[in-house]
Amino acid sequence: MTVHRFIAVFCAVACAASTGTRRAAAQHGDAGRAEVFAGSTLESYLRYLHTLSPTGDYPVSIRSFSAREIARLTPSDTLHPWARRYFKLSERRTVALPMSVSTFANTSFPFGGNDGPVWKGRGLTGSVSSGLVTRWKSVAAVFAPLAFVSQNASIALMPNGQTGRLSFANGRFPLSVDKPQTFGDGAYARFDPGESTLRLDFRALAAGVSTAGQWWGPTSEFPVVLGNNAGGFPHAFVGTARPVGPGGLRVHGRVVYGFLEQSDYSPVTGADEFVDFTETGTRRFMAGIIALVQIGGLKGWELGGSRFFHAGNTGGVSAHNLRLPLQGFFKAGLPPEADTVFDNDRAVRENQIASVFLRVAPPGSGLELYVEHGREDHSTDLYDYLLEPEHSSLTTTGFRKAWLTPRGLTAVRGEALSYEFPSGVRIRPLGNAGAYTHSVLRQGHTHRGQLLASDVGPGSGNAQILVVERFTQSGRTAAFFRRAVTHESAEEYAGGDAIRDTPDVMNTLGAEVMRFRGSLDIILNASLTVELNRNLEFDKTNAGVGIVFRRAWR
Repeated sequence: MTVHRFIAVFCAVACAASTGTRRAAAQHGDAGRAEVFAGSTLESYLRYLHTLSPTGDYPVSIRSFSAREIARLTPSDTLHPWARRYFKLSERRTVALPMSVSTFANTSFPFGGNDGPVWKGRGLTGSVSSGLVTRWKSVAAVFAPLAFVSQNASIALMPNGQTGRLSFANGRFPLSVDKPQTFGDGAYARFDPGESTLRLDFRALAAGVSTAGQWWGPTSEFPVVLGNNAGGFPHAFVGTARPVGPGGLRVHGRVVYGFLEQSDYSPVTGADEFVDFTETGTRRFMAGIIALVQIGGLKGWELGGSRFFHAGNTGGVSAHNLRLPLQGFFKAGLPPEADTVFDNDRAVRENQIASVFLRVAPPGSGLELYVEHGREDHSTDLYDYLLEPEHSSLTTTGFRKAWLTPRGLTAVRGEALSYEFPSGVRIRPLGNAGAYTHSVLRQGHTHRGQLLASDVGPGSGNAQILVVERFTQSGRTAAFFRRAVTHESAEEYAGGDAIRDTPDVMNTLGAEVMRFRGSLDIILNASLTVELNRNLEFDKTNAGVGIVFRRAWR
């Protein structure tokens, strides 16, 4: 479909979605449980409710949730504000997901994050999504594709020393991460299978194939290893359907294998498969594992870890790649390879991002406290890690607190991420090995040009956010403040000119209002971002405004 045809279809669908609102709100209740996608507002709302429950100790660090997990998280009563709107229990096997039509505008530069495959460039961006959910015994299927188009108006690019298509590549790391400043000089449109999944739950085991977004770890805004900033990617998974184990010890985990794609502005060219270290393959294989434990005497506690590997694509599924999630944690214990790259002969064809996390959420308190610490690539050995645990590291800390009254649910949450270069760079240079970049698999930690984890990387920096929100029977109101340091270094960037000022800081103040009108949800959002030292050269202000219509099917 051409961009012009897509825009015409988008306008027609928007008109259809915004008419005929005299419908019973119960239709949303039929589909609401099926819309608890990773990183969504419904998922966050359900998480608040679960921490308010006296029996709320189900782990939340492995998402997305299955239909059975959502049933365990949902209160049995109707005393919360969205009980009838979204969480009414339905016996229907097949449910149509509401049609969602959105448009968003950025006045000065691309801005957006944690919004799945959609990329919001400068100018107008529109998206359309809908789908079906069906269940039969232990099998559940979700078909929830989306399509979007971004006007992608021109912006002032950060000079990166490249020409042609790579002039649009990342300003700081054009040759070691596939995160373009903008997707070319024209409109950018894409169709994506979205939150689609085929899943089997058999007793305590679960397996399936999916393109849905995932969120690993307890964070809400700045994931360390994997979130929904880039949306999902094609993958297969197997793991536990729920926490299991003897006595008071319960274990919950998932192993994932899939494939990652690059954008048209990636530094990697040539074949899809790994040929050599100059042609590493435009497609990568991924292998990952996440697991957590709960101890019976510590209600509401979960302790876990995750590992995510990028590996060279061999054109199939090799035994070596399948074993990656279970390989040793230290390079000294890995077998040497025939090739030596950058004075290294261990794990030269793959890159690891790993994390450990702790979440404490006393049942009935409405409170969560959590921390996640991540590491880019392996340490040489235990001694190396103990000397410099902060080397190539990322750490997110956060809290969530909710209060439920007869008139509604009020909540506040905050998070802080740090991926700054440590003081150890004085004696151990990182080069381009900042967060989410890589020197061999030069797409870095990305899928289709967007970061798989926190959207504020790569390189070195930090970010913070504070959100206050209120849920009532008529909708939701939220306000937030966000600060992100997106470039922070005293090195010379690839353009060859010395960095005049550092860092590049984005301060954002925003709000969102959701209102229910019959079968229609109307969501209005606005933000104002003041970016100081954009591209390490000048200040710039961006206003972002958006509107979303979500309508239940008849």
